[in-house]
Amino acid sequence: MFSLLSYGRLVARAVLGGLSQTDSRDYSLITASCGFGKDFRKGILKKGMCYGDDACFIARHRSADVLGVADGVGGWRDYGVDPSQFSGTLMLTCERLVKEGRFMPSSPVGILTTGYYELLQNKVPLLGSSTACIVVLDRQSHQLHTANLGDSGFLVVREGEVVHRSDEQQHYFNTPFQLSIAPPEAEGAVLSDSPEAADSSSFDVQLGDIILTATDGLFDNMPDYMILQELKKLKNTNYESIQQTARSIAEQAHELAYDPNYMSPFAQFACDNGLNVRGGKPDDITVLLSIVAEYTD
Repeated sequence: MFSLLSYGRLVARAVLGGLSQTDSRDYSLITASCGFGKDFRKGILKKGMCYGDDACFIARHRSADVLGVADGVGGWRDYGVDPSQFSGTLMLTCERLVKEGRFMPSSPVGILTTGYYELLQNKVPLLGSSTACIVVLDRQSHQLHTANLGDSGFLVVREGEVVHRSDEQQHYFNTPFQLSIAPPEAEGAVLSDSPEAADSSSFDVQLGDIILTATDGLFDNMPDYMILQELKKLKNTNYESIQQTARSIAEQAHELAYDPNYMSPFAQFACDNGLNVRGGKPDDITVLLSIVAEYTD
């Protein structure tokens, strides 16, 4: 029979053994981007990181790596407003907040909220609307924290399978949740959601996990199984390989968007809502492809 002292020693060894197996390394994201504006300017960036009316950013801070994508609502063009200005400025503002350290890794919705309210406080109103998705990797805790408003989103892939994904937020068909700034006379008539309405999640990630963050131009044209097929081409964690795979994914989505005979995820969703639709969905496409790796300063 064990004495209390012997039992205590066994427990201590088990605890210490578990602690010794804890991964104390800092993690980081190796990220590449690619995108296409639906006006066929393939892979051409506007000022900042914008593909058409989409925008994105990749920011590094000592405590975290942070990614963001946003999709400007094209309907504003009918009123003489450039939709890319809102999404682009929102992402640039979020990027600046990260680089200045004005954020908590565990609260990506805080980044989105602060960025949006800075836009609201501009002396000259910046009119427009946008969806947004923010992804934060906490280096020390190895946790991924996410906030997604609308129909942009992310996938986390491990060993060839999707282990986490964002939930799409729609008011009704093809009308996603969105941040908006409208002229005073149109307030209440323009759809506008609070950044706090973003769907938030937190979970552990592992070295080698693949994180794909993108606007709806990707997800509306490529189902998961096609994306996973493309990700099989990713053979290592060097930037060149990640960039090549990101481009391959964006190119395939862009081609499918203009195939009139292809039954795209968007067309399937439209049919589910009683509409007779077939083909891809021409749209701006932004892809951020990341791999979780050991942090190197």
